[in-house]
Amino acid sequence: MRIRLDRRSLLKGWRRWRFYAGGFIRYYLPSGWIRAKFRRQLRHLSREEREYCMSRVNYYVNLPRDARLNDATAVAVADFKYPFGKKKKWSGYFFDLFEIVRAGDPAARFNYLFGDIDYTPPEPAFVKSRPIVDGPTLSVLTKLDSVRHFAFLHDSRRYRDKKDMLVFRNVVRNQPWRTRFLELYHNHPLVDAGQVNNDYIVDPAYVKPFISIEGQLEYKFICCIEGHDVATNLKWVMSSNSIAVMPRPRIESWFMEGTLIPDFHYIEVKADYSDVEEKLQYYIDHPEEAEAIIRHAHEYCHQFRSRRRELLIGRMVAQSYFRLTNH
Repeated sequence: MRIRLDRRSLLKGWRRWRFYAGGFIRYYLPSGWIRAKFRRQLRHLSREEREYCMSRVNYYVNLPRDARLNDATAVAVADFKYPFGKKKKWSGYFFDLFEIVRAGDPAARFNYLFGDIDYTPPEPAFVKSRPIVDGPTLSVLTKLDSVRHFAFLHDSRRYRDKKDMLVFRNVVRNQPWRTRFLELYHNHPLVDAGQVNNDYIVDPAYVKPFISIEGQLEYKFICCIEGHDVATNLKWVMSSNSIAVMPRPRIESWFMEGTLIPDFHYIEVKADYSDVEEKLQYYIDHPEEAEAIIRHAHEYCHQFRSRRRELLIGRMVAQSYFRLTNH
């Protein structure tokens, strides 16, 4: 059997290899050196940089005043080690979290939850995702599984040269909100919609061939419907010259989906998808407004592109968590 690998698939494989290799190399660096480097970086921040970083820290860490840790479940920074002997190691999550907590006091304690989290934990915990709520929350956002979720791209194809259609290609498993979209639009002239997995089939008509990122970038509109937590493809779609189409998000991650402005950063459709055709046709007929959304999306994505600053903010998030919970 001949396997075809496109350029983006090769780059994705290279990114993952570099992430894990770098993770193991940095794992053995002295944590004392990391802590000293972190303190130097904080001292050298300009006033403007500090204000920006703190605005994001305060967004990610919004704990209630009485937040307390359970000593029976919390782990000390000094004891947070790579789980070599465990079957499920959560490596993509571990290395990201390890890189931020190791800059803190070795005696500081913390809780964490790995995986797709769509609920609020019973005590303060580092998480990849959390429900979007008004006011304090025990969920502290950190940039976890970044090698999968934070892949921005350069799209050389102009918006006006793309197909006047919306594309949806997702895994669908026990997700009524995604199934509902397929029920309505799997055979619509403005929509190319299909699920790519065969292990959970509601209707065989919904199953369609996989389309690569390169293939999806041929469409003006790309569907970004949430899965078990956030829509994984939202970051690369917003960095492209296509437009994300989705209902208002319910879950947020390090990408701060809760701050996105409807019809400014993405095209918002109703939760029941009843206005999808109307919204698509409007932006097909008004390309200048569509291109404005693309510019705003690119500007939004730009703030996440500096690896150095992202790591610094992550360590500041951990410091804030330790300060508020380690009484």
